[in-house]
Amino acid sequence: MSLSDEERKIIIDLEIEKAHRLYQQALLMQASEQWDGMANRLYYALFHAVSALLIHDRHVVNTHKGSHAMLGLHYIKTGKLPKWYGELYQDMERMREESDYNCTYTQEPETLQQNIEPAKEMIETIAKMVSTPD
Repeated sequence: MSLSDEERKIIIDLEIEKAHRLYQQALLMQASEQWDGMANRLYYALFHAVSALLIHDRHVVNTHKGSHAMLGLHYIKTGKLPKWYGELYQDMERMREESDYNCTYTQEPETLQQNIEPAKEMIETIAKMVSTPD
């Protein structure tokens, strides 16, 4: 499916809005010490920011693994984004998967909370990148 420039812009804006909304939900989860939920919301905040970036630059992705691969290929390896963004994205997906699917896994609050500000920075950086014309 091909999107017009206007449709792409609308979708990109919606993805960034969702990234910000999910980041705020992660903070609410932190305040109530709901660590599994926080891991989920923080990962999905990053996922929607990365999705906005990929859509902005017309990269087609159909899976979470695909978004990781494209982020690495087009932004991390090229130096457009720092390497630690890719590491953060992978770490948050791993934490989210463990929290969502492993009933014996206990999320470490300290580890998770260390990712709050870096996630915010990554989302804000991507939001700036996609707010500029191609």
